[in-house]
Amino acid sequence: MPTLIIQWMLFFLLLSPAVHAATDAEAWQALKEGRAMLLMRHTNAPGIGDPPGFILERCDTQRNLDALGRAQAEAWGDRLRSHGITDARVYSSQFCRSLDTARLLNVGEVNSAPELNSFFSRRSRRAEQIRALRRFIAGLEPGLPVILVSHQVNITALTSRFPASGEALILALPLEERVEVLASIRP
Repeated sequence: MPTLIIQWMLFFLLLSPAVHAATDAEAWQALKEGRAMLLMRHTNAPGIGDPPGFILERCDTQRNLDALGRAQAEAWGDRLRSHGITDARVYSSQFCRSLDTARLLNVGEVNSAPELNSFFSRRSRRAEQIRALRRFIAGLEPGLPVILVSHQVNITALTSRFPASGEALILALPLEERVEVLASIRP
């Protein structure tokens, strides 16, 4: 009898979409081919949120990368190049820590995208922000690999994952209602 229960459990596990996961090599290949994108949390920036009254256009009023965060971003650039990604479409939140992370990757021109901005201090914007992010991603034309640099709250709202600073997820494209995470890569 226990064998039958185990067989049924295995049968249902095999039917579950969460069980299938690409190998890291398959995920990187999908990214290179445009069948996936890389969604990254900015690298290390000590603290939580931003100081009251911060100004988006002034880095001196925000939480910023420290030396570890800068080193992590540069190491990420090396990692991307080691996987053959030397030229990418890079989009970043308008917050300085994300823009700095994106620039330090050094794999393409960085374009700011408000759809990637943090809604940490304005949580009531969560649903609106994630809808806008989904529209932004859906509107990306095929071409070079896509790298998005954003914030923990955005990534968690989109994927139900809680990434560490500098962690990235390779997501299957096109995005489905339930986002398919092909790989999770720590800094």
